[in-house]
Amino acid sequence: MANRSRPIGSSFALAAALARTGLTVLRATAPGGRERWERGNHAGRAVDLHAGPACAVAAAVGTARVRPAAGFAVLAAGARGAYDDAVGAGDPRRGFRARLSALRHGEVTSGAVKLSGLAAGAVLKERPLDKVLAGVVAGAAHFVNLVDVRPGPAGASVLALGAPGLPRKGPGAEAAAAVGAAAAVLPDDLAERTMLGDTGAHALGAALGVAVVAGNGRAAHAAALVAAASCGERASEAAHSLV
Repeated sequence: MANRSRPIGSSFALAAALARTGLTVLRATAPGGRERWERGNHAGRAVDLHAGPACAVAAAVGTARVRPAAGFAVLAAGARGAYDDAVGAGDPRRGFRARLSALRHGEVTSGAVKLSGLAAGAVLKERPLDKVLAGVVAGAAHFVNLVDVRPGPAGASVLALGAPGLPRKGPGAEAAAAVGAAAAVLPDDLAERTMLGDTGAHALGAALGVAVVAGNGRAAHAAALVAAASCGERASEAAHSLV
């Protein structure tokens, strides 16, 4: 048990330390100017977006320690989220339906670019079934992104979805990277000093997804995450109603 817990504990500690350090450094330096990093939250208060890239890098590095290809998928998910943070700020459309509807009308939204992530997890496996299951990377990222509408739900969702996988050797280390990064910034998120944004939400969700793809019993876990993603828009609406 001690040998099994060591890589999980080290992945958690590494991701938490990197996320906290990244948040502190970005807050102190604000590359490109502080106004570039500020957004209005659900209550109209100005908060920073520093938690997003801090978590994305932390989750990617923590995951790459176990599986380099998985780390790449997490980083790619964070990069797509960063594109939406930069280009899609102020766009109220969320979820598959709204973005696909825009595509039908000839508009390529920043959110539609993120949907291209459905193929990102395919680099993790070779068998056709595993390539299909790898779509859960995008599904998990989509779900965490949808519930990131007010302080707390996105980070709490990562903790709740990742914690059951922590006891499992291999995938547990990958889940620990997501949980560690989310836990490190959650206090600042709840205090309305920072937000995950699409960058952090997508990267953390993708890290959970790659843990499922890498583990045994993937079909059951994939089905659960797909179900969560399919209900994500209702969860997002419910979170909005609490504002």
